[in-house]
Amino acid sequence: MFARVFCVLAAAMMLSAFHPQSDDKPAGIEHVIVIGVDGLSPDGIKKAEAPNIGNMVTNGAVKWNVRTVLTSASSQNWASMIMGAGPEQHGIINNDWEMDDHTLPPITQEADGRFPTIFSILHKAQPNAEIGAVYHWGGFGRLFQKNAVNYDRHFSTEDSTATDFIQYIKTKKPKLGFVHLDHVDHAGHHGGHGSKEYYESVSKADALIGKILAGIKEAGMAENTLVILWADHGGIGYGHGGATPQEAEIAGVFYGAGVKKGYQIQQQVYTYDLASTIAFVLGVEQPYAWIGRPVKPAFTGFDEPQNLWLGEKTVDAPVIHPERKLYQQAGGLFVDKTATVKIDTKAEKGTTHYTVDGSDPGATAPVYTQPFTVSKTTVVKARTFDAKDNSSMLSTAYFRLVKSGQGNGITATFYEGKDLNKIPDFTKLKKGKSWVAPEFGMVKEEVEKMLGAEGKSFAIQFEGFIQIDQDGKYQFATQSDDGSKLFVDGKEVVNNDGNHGVEEKTGSVELKAGKHPIKIQYYNNGGGFWLDAFYRGPGIAKQLIPADKLFVK
Repeated sequence: MFARVFCVLAAAMMLSAFHPQSDDKPAGIEHVIVIGVDGLSPDGIKKAEAPNIGNMVTNGAVKWNVRTVLTSASSQNWASMIMGAGPEQHGIINNDWEMDDHTLPPITQEADGRFPTIFSILHKAQPNAEIGAVYHWGGFGRLFQKNAVNYDRHFSTEDSTATDFIQYIKTKKPKLGFVHLDHVDHAGHHGGHGSKEYYESVSKADALIGKILAGIKEAGMAENTLVILWADHGGIGYGHGGATPQEAEIAGVFYGAGVKKGYQIQQQVYTYDLASTIAFVLGVEQPYAWIGRPVKPAFTGFDEPQNLWLGEKTVDAPVIHPERKLYQQAGGLFVDKTATVKIDTKAEKGTTHYTVDGSDPGATAPVYTQPFTVSKTTVVKARTFDAKDNSSMLSTAYFRLVKSGQGNGITATFYEGKDLNKIPDFTKLKKGKSWVAPEFGMVKEEVEKMLGAEGKSFAIQFEGFIQIDQDGKYQFATQSDDGSKLFVDGKEVVNNDGNHGVEEKTGSVELKAGKHPIKIQYYNNGGGFWLDAFYRGPGIAKQLIPADKLFVK
């Protein structure tokens, strides 16, 4: 019996020698450099020319779907990164937050009124540690304790920001250095996420990252420096702030000292885990108020959590063509012609099933083998299954087919605005151009032609009639950036008002068969803009309100 117990204990000791205990830290890390790129999405990393980031992924550890906090906007996410907690704890709930103007106080605070950050807890634990932050977006500087850093600089361009940070690394060899680059987010707002301009901005960030890595090497720090690449959010269309994977998932990359090579992290990771991971590798105890957990499996000698629950495996979703572009939904509007549906299976050895009746396709639905045509308004849904019956997320495309000369369309009227922050009183705005639109929505290039020198604050009112074919309860939704309201029969059904990224709000109404007046009021305060309108009802799957059901009179 004793021999058996001894063997068990000996085995446990041997295992502990190879697997550090939870209170250990990775060996050989003396410096942490965080490179934060505003608006950098996983899609941007994968599709842009980014050899330096690619090398970090190949020779480091990556988590492709780090979840941000909501809303997926900058202030609350940069705060969560350095504060190890979410908005509910630190109180920074939006981009309007200021030290002297906010509604939710932090659950605990330091002398300056801020929630504890990785900068402040490292400074308290190691008062002589060199800590510095260099940032492109000035708003980052209001999020941390000024007395906790030795170096605090803000620059107006990504190049000057990176140049100064590199010089700081070479001169001071910081224990913790944090750099923020903002230009990728600018490209997302201007050219759109997924645009040529956006991918070029990612390539520019990659070039600057290459220079930072070279600077670390020139400083003689490469052998004992952990480099972390992080972002605050991704984006969709011309903006962000909504609750979609494109906006609320970013990539976390760990590279350098102590990091596993070519490793894909399995544990779930949240943006506030960044601060916890930095505290972990530098041997600093995190405050109890933090909710973040260190990403230990990124480092040599540390395993994935024993209680890790991964759930069902999800395979890559199929792409339905015409595929989604910026905000524009997959599918499209087709006037006086049929539409061809093409589906690409992205999962290796996957089989894609599809439906054309709006139902969710299962393993018994038709198998996609070749392109097919549709001759009427159709919702196409597709899902891929692998050999083990693991499924993908659902892909949906909306094909709207309409014939000319049938009186279809809605009247749209443009109004000039200035600093709008809610649906305006349209009788008090300067009326601009009116036109007949085929459906609810905007063509970016056409709207920009109507904008004056005041910028991108404007409003549009859409008015017409919707054909309802069957009595029953109908649900309507607007998906807009910024605010919108939808009315049927003169009654407000959907209220999606206020400044925000792309958000969807719904409402329901009982309707009789026949034509009903329908109106959408929309405004944009600035930056990206978009509007989609959906409905569902008896025998009708949720879909964009189709052009063949909208009438001018």
